[in-house]
Amino acid sequence: MKTVRIYQLNHLAPMLFRRLKEAQMEAAQVWNCCMEMHKQARLEHTPWPGRNELQQVTKGRFALHSQSVQMIVHAFLANIATTRELRKTHPHMRMKYPWRTKRFYPVHWPAQAVSKEKGRVVLPMGKGRKSLVLPLDLPENSGACALVWNRGFELHVCVEIPQAEASPGGAQATVDLGEIHLATITTSTSNALIVTGRGIRSIKHQRSKQLGQLAKKQSRCKKYSRRWKKLHCAKNKQCRRAERRIRDLRHKSTRQVIDFCVKNKVGTLFIGNPHGVRNQDKGRHHNQRMWLWEYGKDIDYLSHKAKQAHIMSFTGSERGTNSRCPVCGHKYKPKGRNWACRACGFRGHRDLVGSVNMHLDAFGTHLKFPRSFTYLRPGPVRSRSSRADTPQCCLSESAAQPRIMDTVSSETGHTADGAQKPVSL
Repeated sequence: MKTVRIYQLNHLAPMLFRRLKEAQMEAAQVWNCCMEMHKQARLEHTPWPGRNELQQVTKGRFALHSQSVQMIVHAFLANIATTRELRKTHPHMRMKYPWRTKRFYPVHWPAQAVSKEKGRVVLPMGKGRKSLVLPLDLPENSGACALVWNRGFELHVCVEIPQAEASPGGAQATVDLGEIHLATITTSTSNALIVTGRGIRSIKHQRSKQLGQLAKKQSRCKKYSRRWKKLHCAKNKQCRRAERRIRDLRHKSTRQVIDFCVKNKVGTLFIGNPHGVRNQDKGRHHNQRMWLWEYGKDIDYLSHKAKQAHIMSFTGSERGTNSRCPVCGHKYKPKGRNWACRACGFRGHRDLVGSVNMHLDAFGTHLKFPRSFTYLRPGPVRSRSSRADTPQCCLSESAAQPRIMDTVSSETGHTADGAQKPVSL
């Protein structure tokens, strides 16, 4: 199985930086050529150009490797096919075919065009042109590469990783994605896990505050002045740092979900898609949190890791699952993290209620509400901060243990251990 490893290209020489920039601008010209040809065919109501026509038009015209040009053409045709499918299945999205000209576009090299030497990687730019040489030590099992701009150049390398052995489990599980709790999963064996996303939420909040402070200072400067450029670089630095931390926590969170599925022998995984929650206007603060919620990446990460673990995964709508009682079916929109039914007196965790109700929608089975669940954090961003002022002697030597949370039974009103109230999160 293949995965992508990201290498940041920092402290590049000015000449190399300019060559990377020119390569992406040349790749954008290939995309624009395909877009103009396809747009003209749509306007004239003539047959759309296919793979052979686009490759013939772009052959030998651009200062790129021939296979890099072909990969851009393949990406353009994949975009056309996806847009056509979405226009048929989801007309309310009003998807448009590519129509806007690009100035930059990522450059791709297949595995057979990449040369790996000791301590460096050579990326060809075509016959008669000097190749790009990057000071990177790639692993032996690396393959295709892509030059991407993400507030700084990055090299995305495709790496072959060993795939896990097939899991013989036949259990079923559902995942309820959230902005506060990143993932809530319940299995058909009444086991449950909640992975919090408050760490990701706090990093996004910190990034927004820092960007607001820098933007306020930048507004008092003359555009493109020396101080304006310094503040702009500071904004990019903060965004890149926050993005790396968020990506690290997201990988750790989704890995905990898949490990939980493997441990409980789950063979089929349903991932709820919360599409449509952003259409509700709940105030500027809540709207900002909703638009910063990257649930699409959570779905992609879970699907990729589930495939690696030989778990069949699929997605679907989760509409109405959080507002329906799992015992009596009474519909009610709760406030807060605890769900309290006004009809039968059931009480439980709100996200856990949504995950349990997904079993009825996805698999057609009514699941009994779990008596307890495990509450986990994704883990630290790094092992130990160099600026932490906590003495080493005050730190615990043993690893943190997961907290086992209890839910309230719908029949007795007591928790599993006999307490009168559930532990609040």
